[in-house]
Amino acid sequence: MPDLPRTGDPEYRFDRYLRHEELSAWLHDLARRHPDLVAIEPYGRSHEGRDLLLATVTDASTGPHHTKPAHWVDASIHAVELTATVAACRLLQHLVDGYRTGEAKVVEALRTRTFYVVPRINPDGAEWVLADRPRFRRSSTRPWPWHDAHRWPGLLVEDVDGDGRILQMRIADRDGAWMPHAHDQRLLVPVPPDGAPVGTPRYRLLREGTVTDHDGFTIPTPDPPEGLDMNRNFPAGWSTDVPGSGDHPLSEPEIDALVRAIVARPNICGYNAFHTAGGVLLRPSSTEPDAKLPPGDLWVWTQLAETGTRMTGYPSHSVYEDFTWDTARPMSGAADDWVYEHLGVYGWTTEFWDVVQAATGTKSSTLAWYVGPTDEQALAVLGWCDRNHPAGHVDWYPFEHPQLGQVELGGWDDLSVWTNPPVHLLSGEVEGHARFAVHQALCSPRLEIRHLVAVDLGDGTWRVEIGVANTGWLPTHVSERAAKRDLVRPVTVAIDGARGLEVVHGPARVRLGQLAGRSAARFNGGNDGTPDRALAAWIVRARQGDTVTAVAQHPRAGTVRASIVLGDTAAPFSGGW
Repeated sequence: MPDLPRTGDPEYRFDRYLRHEELSAWLHDLARRHPDLVAIEPYGRSHEGRDLLLATVTDASTGPHHTKPAHWVDASIHAVELTATVAACRLLQHLVDGYRTGEAKVVEALRTRTFYVVPRINPDGAEWVLADRPRFRRSSTRPWPWHDAHRWPGLLVEDVDGDGRILQMRIADRDGAWMPHAHDQRLLVPVPPDGAPVGTPRYRLLREGTVTDHDGFTIPTPDPPEGLDMNRNFPAGWSTDVPGSGDHPLSEPEIDALVRAIVARPNICGYNAFHTAGGVLLRPSSTEPDAKLPPGDLWVWTQLAETGTRMTGYPSHSVYEDFTWDTARPMSGAADDWVYEHLGVYGWTTEFWDVVQAATGTKSSTLAWYVGPTDEQALAVLGWCDRNHPAGHVDWYPFEHPQLGQVELGGWDDLSVWTNPPVHLLSGEVEGHARFAVHQALCSPRLEIRHLVAVDLGDGTWRVEIGVANTGWLPTHVSERAAKRDLVRPVTVAIDGARGLEVVHGPARVRLGQLAGRSAARFNGGNDGTPDRALAAWIVRARQGDTVTAVAQHPRAGTVRASIVLGDTAAPFSGGW
């Protein structure tokens, strides 16, 4: 197959696609070279038994990963969306390189936050696509809904001539719905409503593949034996009405493992799923109009999108408002909806690459997934391929098909034109998205102890005060949805000390509720107050010289601790104003 890995390269420059073993080796080598920043672990196994790998990235010298707010990124849930894995790997490299070179925002992000990155959710499907003789499936390789993998009569998309590509097949047919473009005979476009000009050849157009049980007259296009779409298998909005949704929510081992891994890390404050194609940043909801979402959450998404668009060039859209063909049958069961609806975390789906924009300078329609490009857009893309990626559109050539007889193969190499960019453009396409991930991580809430004092009350008793602040941009609960549905536990503080420390007044552990972040400033009319701060106090009995330790915790905003020696004449641990 063209544009695929050169295995064994000593360095990876994000200009090719990695097979599973090579990806695994690259990840483990990254951790070996940066053990103070990167850890790799399996979080489950795929349907075919491959390890599902998670990279955890943080500055270990400033605390364990689970004590810091975190940003989660995963990639390539769909088999053919290979660019997504490249982008995830580029993010990992950006983090370690930025830390080593002292890039301020990266250093701060790794010192105070954690990144969880899954470069490939669906290794089985990617292996099918990257095979010498590829097989393309939407997502999982598990047979579904017919568990015996029965091939029903009709077309099965595959590499029929063994050249490592899946192109198109055209069959001369006087009733065909396609005809050559008037300005370039290589390009097929739909026959207009009033028919083709007299004498124009017409064709029936199919994806390259074989035909099961051909009856000599019809060519049905049934779902493939592997009909799952794992991005419809998440619990939020799961429905049997959605194609490919699976037997039940989390029925697929890859999605069950992913959900469990995310839930096991309650410090996650932001989420991004990497996909292709479209060149857009998509946000929830997939099932509801914006009018039904909390306005505060829409405002936050808008603020994040302004930076995301500036850094990546990708505009932001609501899936439901802009990318849904039939709002009576929305695309439910997706990952970004699940993290928002069930966890109250802001989720994104990044759709990399828009070849129409590359060719014309104008974005594709938001409904291009359903209606395809216009004839003139397709012609522009063909011209762009001639100049930039000649293998992207193949001149038609005769082929003796095993079931259909004489056909022609050629047309679009969809994988390297419409679904992914040509490999020489990969690195540039994904570049800005690593910086956007760092920005999102730094927007998370962050717990800090700003005040810790002990006042001698006499008779061996002391008043101990701890002042806690959220110094992040987002509130500790992250979203308005999370607050309204009570999805996040509150800030708690506790004190501990030498043996014999006795709390005379107040519980040893105190709940302080949720703390606002700096994002609230625009809504305060210049009258801030201290919604980002809380104070707790205890009366304790202890000896002068004993050490008292205060611990503040929040599942998302982190765990921090500070100590004070009773009776120390040094200045108290207090940030004051």
